[in-house]
Amino acid sequence: MLSPHDITLLLLAAGAIGAVIVLIARFKLHPFPALMICALALGLAAGEGVAAVLKSVIGGFGDIVANVGIVLALGAMFGGLLAKSRGADRIASSLITARGLNFAPWAMAGLAMILGLPVFFETGLVMMMPIIVAVGAQFEAAAAAGKPVPKGAPYLIIGLPTIAGLSVLHGLVPPHPGPLVAIAALHADIGTTLLLGLLIAVPTVIVSGPLFTMWAARHADARPPAQLVEEFSKFDAAQRQPGTATTIFTTLFPIVLMMAKAGADLLLPAGNPVRAAMEFIGAPIVALLLGTLLAMFTFGFALGRTRDEVTKMMGDALPPIAAIMLVIGAGGALKQTLVDLGLGVTMARAVALVHVTPLILAWGTAVLIRIATGSATVATVTAAGLLSATVAANPGVNPSLLALAIGAGSLFFSNVNDAGFWLVKGYLGISLPDMFKTWSFLETIISVMGIALILVLANFI
Repeated sequence: MLSPHDITLLLLAAGAIGAVIVLIARFKLHPFPALMICALALGLAAGEGVAAVLKSVIGGFGDIVANVGIVLALGAMFGGLLAKSRGADRIASSLITARGLNFAPWAMAGLAMILGLPVFFETGLVMMMPIIVAVGAQFEAAAAAGKPVPKGAPYLIIGLPTIAGLSVLHGLVPPHPGPLVAIAALHADIGTTLLLGLLIAVPTVIVSGPLFTMWAARHADARPPAQLVEEFSKFDAAQRQPGTATTIFTTLFPIVLMMAKAGADLLLPAGNPVRAAMEFIGAPIVALLLGTLLAMFTFGFALGRTRDEVTKMMGDALPPIAAIMLVIGAGGALKQTLVDLGLGVTMARAVALVHVTPLILAWGTAVLIRIATGSATVATVTAAGLLSATVAANPGVNPSLLALAIGAGSLFFSNVNDAGFWLVKGYLGISLPDMFKTWSFLETIISVMGIALILVLANFI
C-alpha cells in the first residue's frame, strides 16, 4: 500500500508539472523562470528545508548544464562553421538530389540512426541542426514555388524523423548509458542486446519518424529561432565552398571518433591501453573539440578565411544557444527536485502493487518513473535495480529483452520535467501545445511500439 506521504508526493509532483504548463501556455511566462519557480515551490511544499531545496535546484541545474553545456557550445561552433561555409547546403543538396524532396524525411531518419549509434541524443541534435535548417529552408522554397512536396510544416517534416532516429538509438541500443546500466544490472549479454535493440530500432524509427511525421507536420508547426536560422544561413556567396568529400569527411570525423570509442568499449577488455585512449578521444566533448579544430581548417582557413573571420564565425554561433541552455538547466533543476524528494521510489512502490508479466512490469515501472521524474536515466537505473531479482526468479525471461523493455519504458511521454523536452522545443521552435502533439507523442510511439516488438520477440527467443 502507498503511504499518505507517497500520495501527497504524487499530488505535489502532478501539481508542479501542471503549474509549469499553465504558467507557460496560459500566462506566457518564459520557460526559464516558470521552471525555476515550480522547482523551488515544489521542494518547499514537500516540506524540505531551504538548504535542501536550493541544493536540489542548483545541483540539478549545474549537472545538466555541465553534461550538455559543453556539447552545446562545441556543437554550435562546429555547426556554425559547417553552415557558414555552406557545407550544410552541400549535404542538404546531396540528400535531396539523390531521391528528391519527398525522400528527404527518410534520408534524415537514416542519417540520424547512423549518427545515433555512437552519439548521445543531445549531441546528435546539435550536430544535425545546420542540416535540418538547410533542408527545411529548401522545403520552404519549394513549397512557395508550388513544387510537389510533402504537406505540412517544413521544419517538422525534416526535424521529427531526425529526432526519432536519435531518440530510438539512444534509448534502446548500447553503448548508450541507459541500455548499459540495464544490461549490467540484469546481467544481460551486451552483444545480444545490441542485435535485438537494432532489430527493434529499425521499424520503430520508420513508424515514429517518417510515417508519424506525415500526420504531425499537418497539425503542428515549428519555427527555429530566427537568430539561430540567421546564423546557420548567413554566408558570403562569393566565398569559396568546401568540396563534397571534404564536407562529408569533416562532418563524420567526430562521429567516427565516437564510434571508435563505442567499438573499443564493446570489443576490448577494461584496462586495455587502446580502449583507454579511445575512451578519451571518443568522449563527446573531446571528439567535438577535435572536430571543431578540424572544421576551423577545412571550413575556414583552407577556404581563404582569415584567423579573425574564423574566430568571429565561431563566436557568433554561441549567443543563439544561450536561452536554450538556460531552459535546459531549469528543466534539470525541476527533475532533480523530483528525484531528491524520492518520487522514483514512490512510483516503483506503486508499480509493485500490480501483478503482471516481467516484461510488462519492467516497461511499466520505467514508464511511471519517467513520467514522474522526467529523466530517462533515472527511470532506467531505478527500474533496472528493482527488476534485477526478476531474472533469477524467472529463468524463462530473456535478460536482454528485459533490459530493452526498461529502455523502451524510459522513453515514454517526455514532458516539461525532461531537459530533452526543452532542448527540442528550443532548437526547433515548437509551441508548448504542439510539443505535446509532436515530441511527446513521438516518444510515446517509440515506447509503446518498442514494448510491442519486445513481446513479439519473446515468443521466438
